[in-house]
Amino acid sequence: MIVNEQVAIDHGLKKDEYAKICELLERTPNITELGIFSAMWNEHCSYKSSRLHLKKLPTKGKKVIQGPGENAGVIDIEDDDAIVFKIESHNHPSFIEPYQGAATGVGGIMRDVFTMGARPIANLNSIHFGSTHHKKTKNLLRGVVHGIGGYGNCMGVPTIAGQTSFDSSYNGNILVNAMTLGLVKKNKIFYSKAAGLGKPVIYVGSKTGRDGIHGASMASASFDEKIEEKKPTVQVGDPFTEKLLLEACLELMAGDSIIAIQDMGAAGLTSSSIEMASKGNLGIEINLNKVPCRETKMTPYEIMLSESQERMLIVLENGKEDLAKKIFDKWNLDFSVIGKTTDTKRIELFFDEEKVANIPINILVENSPMYDRKWKKAKLPKKNKIPKKDLTNLKFKDVLKKILSNPNITSKQWIWEQYDHTVMGDTIQKPGGDAGVVRVHGTNKAVAASVDSSAVYCWAHPLTGGKQIVCESWRNLISVGAKPIAITNCLNFGSPENEENMGEFVECVEGIGEASKYLNFPVVSGNVSFYNQTKEIGIKPTPSIGGVGLIKDYSKMITMDFKDNGNIVLVIGKTEGHIDQSVFARNILDEKNGPPPEINLFNEKNNGETLLKLIDDSLIRSAHDVSLGGIITAISKMCIKGNKGINIKKPKSLMNELEYFFSEDQGRYIIEVSNENLDKVLSLLNKNSVHFDQIGEIKEKSLTIDKKIDLTVDELKTYNTTWLKDYMSK
Repeated sequence: MIVNEQVAIDHGLKKDEYAKICELLERTPNITELGIFSAMWNEHCSYKSSRLHLKKLPTKGKKVIQGPGENAGVIDIEDDDAIVFKIESHNHPSFIEPYQGAATGVGGIMRDVFTMGARPIANLNSIHFGSTHHKKTKNLLRGVVHGIGGYGNCMGVPTIAGQTSFDSSYNGNILVNAMTLGLVKKNKIFYSKAAGLGKPVIYVGSKTGRDGIHGASMASASFDEKIEEKKPTVQVGDPFTEKLLLEACLELMAGDSIIAIQDMGAAGLTSSSIEMASKGNLGIEINLNKVPCRETKMTPYEIMLSESQERMLIVLENGKEDLAKKIFDKWNLDFSVIGKTTDTKRIELFFDEEKVANIPINILVENSPMYDRKWKKAKLPKKNKIPKKDLTNLKFKDVLKKILSNPNITSKQWIWEQYDHTVMGDTIQKPGGDAGVVRVHGTNKAVAASVDSSAVYCWAHPLTGGKQIVCESWRNLISVGAKPIAITNCLNFGSPENEENMGEFVECVEGIGEASKYLNFPVVSGNVSFYNQTKEIGIKPTPSIGGVGLIKDYSKMITMDFKDNGNIVLVIGKTEGHIDQSVFARNILDEKNGPPPEINLFNEKNNGETLLKLIDDSLIRSAHDVSLGGIITAISKMCIKGNKGINIKKPKSLMNELEYFFSEDQGRYIIEVSNENLDKVLSLLNKNSVHFDQIGEIKEKSLTIDKKIDLTVDELKTYNTTWLKDYMSK
């Protein structure tokens, strides 16, 4: 094929980008070279619209071993142990082909983790779908859930937590973000930086096919009415092969053979080979005839751009080829020496004894485009004044029923029951709580993880919304007794070429950075997903935050279920009655305007650290953070989990009881305290200047408020646990 400007545009490159390529090469690229540029310079791989702003995020900390720039982040969890973790998007593939898109998203993030020498110990996910009334939503949800469960279950890795939401902005572009945690010894972490000259470059895993070609480029484009034509760009996964690949890689990693290792994810052999060479300031030479292919007559272009799954690229020490081959033969996986490292600082590709590509590495990486896109700053909306009559006409019981059965608050048990959350035998807090928790096998330690996002808050005011998501992750970890250590993020937005969308991204990142820095909660890995839109209609800004924390003694772990009759229930943190952008405002009052709740980082840190001290001193019995739906929603879920009731007395205040119970002010928790520990708890709260309300006492079987409102726990269960099951059964 003759390469020209139009061919470049068809590959997702801009006119000026193609001109720059020709200028840097001092010639016109051939079709294979153009394919390589289109892969390395697209948004998904180059971060050309986001790099400038991502640099502002705090990435260092006392517990950070590896920050952004590797396959995944790594944190120290004491002794000789470290946790490797990352979250990534697989949005476009999952909308086109929900089962395979979601499945390969899970497979890809697990490879990122075990590429670094870690055995995966837990999966999480953040999945977002269109309106429940949209014709595609139900089938997309079913396909995605089955894909996540199908791959993770076959790999034998528990899915311990997640998040699911519904919003009409996802009607034409769902979001599927997958997260994995892995456990590794600190002296056995592997990296992707190639080193040494003449070192053998090894291809291992599955054979290369034509599936997934242009997958990375497709992820950097918006949808149109021709979406069905993009199905061939969706990768096809095989979890059983990945399980073999995991075990083979870990066996080889037990020795001293590997110099560098990189999974073949987005852009396949192209990105893996170029990134390894770039990090090592080396060149790389590859004979494409030696790449194992499962289809006949594959061209160099197809081989380099294929995103076939379950493949790795390894740089070995000289003389270790036979040893490595024996291991991969044992696990019935392909093994081929396809090239070597060189001093040319170029990628040189050979096929049928001809050189089919010859590109300086720095042109593809260091000289890739970086844009300072125009963006619009968002104004903080004015607060709404709710007429008293709008509140007095509402019946509390009816409101609570509607909110507990709201699609974004209803129990997601139908989803997580399809995931194996107990395999490996170390899950000690299953999905449905504030965070999932897994033991570090053979120790008293446990690792907690959660994943959160709040598109509504970020849409209303991106800066505030960005801060809120980090704080939500912080609270979820603290609520189970874990000290927060670090986060990973998956930043899902519309087109960066749209000034409003770009502004949402810039300010969300600013908010994430501000909160992360204040809370000593650094960002160690992540992913940016732009062009989440159909035609010109983009999604609400949806940054997903995956938080990880450590419980030094898992016997002190806290759950959210109410424990014992007679125990006292406290609300930690001040309730101001912020209704705007709450579930109550949007779904009961039908009010979509107004600002999100304010974030006070001092209070977030102080309240959280105080609660962590209470948990560490074994002074409380249960805890749950207050988020969507407010105080009464949090309490209702604690009643449901524990099969206990509560007698609530609203604290004296000027605000209406609906405002008090359904507002979504931040920095708050519900805690359960025994009478014998109450004085100690109150003393510490007062000492640390933490606001609290003593709100109720646990009892049997019903929730009552000021002796006026009375609902049985069975009623609460019905409201909260049946909607999704009924929805999916119709």
